[in-house]
Amino acid sequence: MSNPWGLDPDALALVGEITPENNAIPAETTAAELTALVGVSNNRGRELADRGVFVRLGRNRFDTRASVAAYVAELTRTAKRPVAADLDRAKLRVQTETADKLATANAVARRELLPAAEVEREWAAILRDVRAAMLALPSRVAQRLGHLTPHDIATLDREIRDALGRPRVTTLETRRRALRALIPPPRLRLSEWIEGEMRLPEGVSALPGRVSLWPYQRDIADAIADPEIERVTLVKSVRVGFTTLLTGALASYVANEPSPILALLPTEADCRDYVVSDLEPIFDATPALRGLLSAEADETGRNTLLSRRFAGGSLKIVAAKSPRNLRRHNVRVLLIDEADAMEPGAEGSPITLAERRTLSFANRKIILGSTPTLEATSNVLRSYARSDRRVFEVPCPECGHCHEITWADIQWPEGEPHRAHYVCPECGSVVEERRKAAMVEAGRWRASAPHVEGHAGFRLNALVSTLANASWGKLAAEFVEAKRSPDTLQVFVNTILAQGWREAAEEIDEAALAARAEPFGLPDAMPADVLVVTAGVDVQRDRLEIVFLGWGREDIFVLGQSVIWGDPAGDDVWSELDEALRTTWKHPRGGFLRVDAAGVDAGDGETMDRVMAYCRARRAFRVHALKGATGNRPSIRASDTKGSRLFIVGVDGLKAQLATRLSRGKSVRFSDRLEGRFYEELASERLLVRYVRGAPVRLWERIPGRRAESLDCVIYAMAVRALVSKNLDQREAEVASPAAPPKKPIVVRSEWLSR
Repeated sequence: MSNPWGLDPDALALVGEITPENNAIPAETTAAELTALVGVSNNRGRELADRGVFVRLGRNRFDTRASVAAYVAELTRTAKRPVAADLDRAKLRVQTETADKLATANAVARRELLPAAEVEREWAAILRDVRAAMLALPSRVAQRLGHLTPHDIATLDREIRDALGRPRVTTLETRRRALRALIPPPRLRLSEWIEGEMRLPEGVSALPGRVSLWPYQRDIADAIADPEIERVTLVKSVRVGFTTLLTGALASYVANEPSPILALLPTEADCRDYVVSDLEPIFDATPALRGLLSAEADETGRNTLLSRRFAGGSLKIVAAKSPRNLRRHNVRVLLIDEADAMEPGAEGSPITLAERRTLSFANRKIILGSTPTLEATSNVLRSYARSDRRVFEVPCPECGHCHEITWADIQWPEGEPHRAHYVCPECGSVVEERRKAAMVEAGRWRASAPHVEGHAGFRLNALVSTLANASWGKLAAEFVEAKRSPDTLQVFVNTILAQGWREAAEEIDEAALAARAEPFGLPDAMPADVLVVTAGVDVQRDRLEIVFLGWGREDIFVLGQSVIWGDPAGDDVWSELDEALRTTWKHPRGGFLRVDAAGVDAGDGETMDRVMAYCRARRAFRVHALKGATGNRPSIRASDTKGSRLFIVGVDGLKAQLATRLSRGKSVRFSDRLEGRFYEELASERLLVRYVRGAPVRLWERIPGRRAESLDCVIYAMAVRALVSKNLDQREAEVASPAAPPKKPIVVRSEWLSR
């Protein structure tokens, strides 16, 4: 093979035959091929690539001709440097080496460093002791197991000696290998370690294999590992990979800086799901992590699914709803995910309790991230406000102005959300989706409160995500669907825009609600858009109050209210309630409707047994006993009490939904046949934010002097809507059919006769 340019022989083997005549230099090469071609080390090659001398085309791909030309120019510039500069650098190097020698000598004098010979002597003694113990093993076994024959003992002795002699290395080499095991891993930035070491299995990520961080993730990762930063807060949307960052940070501490670690998640189910679905698969798939978190208990039995011990540290994964689990733990690293789902309990805020467990460590690290929920009580927004408040800005491809992409910058032609694009607020140019990746690649974080030290805060929405499902067109289409209802709009604002939801006004104007009344109502003026009917029943000592709600595809219709007077302890009021719930109404499209589900208040201790008995016999007709509960709860769920037929209603969330609907738009419509007291009772409570045990809590408070029966009935009717699974397309076909549905008789089965 000819070598007219005097290249290294290994380089020729990599790039093939090169002659001035055929000029057969490949257009692209890898990093290894390029370093071999120009005859430099891998470290020198990485330095040249970082400085831009090697022209990068993509991940581990370089332009061969441009890189070689740039490298030749680099060599030419180096050769022309003045000799004096090289002499100055040499002097500086000598001074640095002298200072290092003095520092080493001082460290030895303080016994912070030990001479290698001394360490080798200690290791030699340890290894001799291990060898002696192994060689003495056959004799000890012979003493304890008297049934073994001399042949058995000799065989055991021979196997041990063969095992000790199998490595075929000298004692000195053994000591050297042992000492090499003491060398700590190189200190890398967390982003470099995650991309270099972590692997994602197929069940965890849609892109399995080596982790490749997005540009905005790298600075977040590096802030987590920065020893000068004590706290990191991330206000995040979905689709930005925070769980991968959190697991990467946890894994790095386990592998590189073993410490006591605590991970705080909202519920026990979240903890178990995180371990089983994310943590264990990633540790098993990553060679550098495999085996570090053993699922098997040690001899003390201290390893469990949510509590692990590893060399030099421990890992506890605790639910915020069980604050007693935070006791007795002192940790250096605290990881908090979905902080806005954590409410204060009897002992106070679980976040504050968890942070108290880090006070013993001067080098503690607290990492808190969450999708925001309600602006007034958001834990993550409150933490972000105390940070240096960084925002991710991208440059406009036209004018170069850097700006955080907000929802106001996303526009589209009327009726065509799939054509959504970004409009630069500086120059007004239209930027299409195809240019987003390059903008994000060139983006940067900017601190809006740079005077804050030790607390890095990041705010990131889904508009910068390069995932296909986060394209501007798809997000615009999601918004068009979500804005039809305040409930779905809040989800979009929280999970896509990473903004807190600002709730409706504290008080509702009942006069304004009454002015919105429309000419419809029961029994003879059913709105044409109504497809489902639910009822809410409030039980008082002398009567039953009923409100009927009609449900369209988007709007809620308050169809009517009625009162059944009588003592709930007797049978008469319940017989009248049966008749009211079995009523069939004519639909304007020709068909008929009746109550699809009803909820009856069982929260009064005196009437609870009577209500439970009534509803138990009518479960087949979707008549359910309900009990309201405050706090952050699902709208409705079955009680955990075994054998109970009771449903627990999250009244705070439903009241917030109702208040938002009433104050934003007109998605709740009222019949003009409602009594005047209905509106006063509907607006009988107001939303307040009070501090409870040091944390802000939303509370619904009754306005003095007002009753709330109508509000309670509406909340119960809203709750049972979730229990109706009727297909609305099918229901539309049914209400268009003139045939009246058969009225099913109510049959109360006797438990005594069934014995």
